[in-house]
Amino acid sequence: MLFKNIQMIDPSFDVRDHMTVATRGEVIAYVGPWENLPQNEDWGEVYDGSDRLLIPGLYNIHCHTPMTLLRGYGENLKLQDWLNQKVFPFEDRIKSDDMYYGYLLGAAEMLRFGTVSLTDMYFLGESMAKAVLDSGIKCNLSLAVTGGDDVAYEKRPIYQETLSLLEKYHKDGAGRLRMDLSLHAEYTSTPTLVRAVAEHCKNLGLRMHVHASETRLEHEECKARREGKTPVRYFADLGVFDSPATAAHCVWVEDEDLDILADKGATIAANPVSNLKLASGICPVPKAMARGVNIGLGTDGAASNNNLNLFEELKLHAILHKNAANDPTLITPQEAFACATVNGARSQGRLDCGVIAAGKKADLVVMDTSAPNMQPAHHPLYNLVYAATGSEVLLTMVDGTILYRDGKWPTLDMERILKQVNASCSRILEELR
Repeated sequence: MLFKNIQMIDPSFDVRDHMTVATRGEVIAYVGPWENLPQNEDWGEVYDGSDRLLIPGLYNIHCHTPMTLLRGYGENLKLQDWLNQKVFPFEDRIKSDDMYYGYLLGAAEMLRFGTVSLTDMYFLGESMAKAVLDSGIKCNLSLAVTGGDDVAYEKRPIYQETLSLLEKYHKDGAGRLRMDLSLHAEYTSTPTLVRAVAEHCKNLGLRMHVHASETRLEHEECKARREGKTPVRYFADLGVFDSPATAAHCVWVEDEDLDILADKGATIAANPVSNLKLASGICPVPKAMARGVNIGLGTDGAASNNNLNLFEELKLHAILHKNAANDPTLITPQEAFACATVNGARSQGRLDCGVIAAGKKADLVVMDTSAPNMQPAHHPLYNLVYAATGSEVLLTMVDGTILYRDGKWPTLDMERILKQVNASCSRILEELR
């Protein structure tokens, strides 16, 4: 495909006008002026870029995608009441088909808002893996390990399920689907289990996904249980960060925690909307950035957000820390946009993604800059971060394949997905009565 006469965001986050971007197969083959484009090539469809902005696809690096099934269910409750009275009983009744269609609904939503890849942690992995492959989106997928010491990790069903998923799906879809390992949290596991999962992850050469210090209660109870160790310190001592890791939330992390994450090369997945909705607090992003910690953005699940629109996270991330520190210079638009794109790709180990450059994967999003909220365009990147809502997305391409365009999803039967999701919710709610 050939994008002609289009504005674009380059790898330095500068805006370049009247550009030509050509894709061949899964990759970007050419970026530059029209006059230097090889003219003897058949580039396929020519897309008129007038009043359009081409950006790299967005990365949602902390999500529980099938929780679309719980969107709007169990509102205005304290976290523990929300989990124990609403979320856990509902999740206990989710079956394979429910998971599959809930995932497809989440994938459709993310593609609609320019997200090309996600880092996911949930259960019923076979259903999720099939949904990833069928939708065309990219994903680093993991099963959240929980439990005590009553059963050795290697004898747990989740261990065998993980091995099966690795054998069947790791790097399937031409590398779109990657399997990670995951620990749910400090408070849902034991040192023996944590150490075993960490060793398994390191031995397999995989990446790790974990919740850490999401709430003050979690953080302080960990210190009380673990002889003063914070969740990050505790995980580090047990080898969790010896693999490339994404630590979700990190709202209550301390200075030593940030030093550990920086030293280990870990990524923090900041989830500003979910954290504010659940009154969990604000991740100390400026402190983490000052130490060189890689920062990406996540939506968390639709039960605690309530959408999977990363543009909302992007704007809030860009402005929240200014107010918290009473410093309007914190988090530049360039830094914020990096968190939503190339930093997220880095956290997933996708070093050939996240920017618009020749040789990189063709993960591209077209934005309508003629929309009223995108004009005037004194600086299109600033509009992208502060003014865009996601409704301006006209096209989302993943690995050179168009997965969303002008209100349509070529790989998804939205009528069937919506019918199945609503049927699943009706059945589960009836079971809960």
